[in-house]
Amino acid sequence: MIDVLYFAWVRERIGLPRERLETSAVTVAAFVEELRAREERYEAAFADLSSLRVALDQELADFDAPLAGVREVAFFPPMTGG
Repeated sequence: MIDVLYFAWVRERIGLPRERLETSAVTVAAFVEELRAREERYEAAFADLSSLRVALDQELADFDAPLAGVREVAFFPPMTGG
């Protein structure tokens, strides 16, 4: 089981701040494909991966990163400084 956290507009599109999911995905990208196949709202949230960032156990990662041993996945838009 993986805790999945959604932030900012990702949370708004999906309608949940977090959920706990079971996955057989090996990479973040494969996990995203599983999510996109769930419902239209997930498809909308993950339509453009270039506008998303991901963190695995609170460390920034790439979408090709492995999920083995990961307890938490967080999806959020890129941060801007100011």
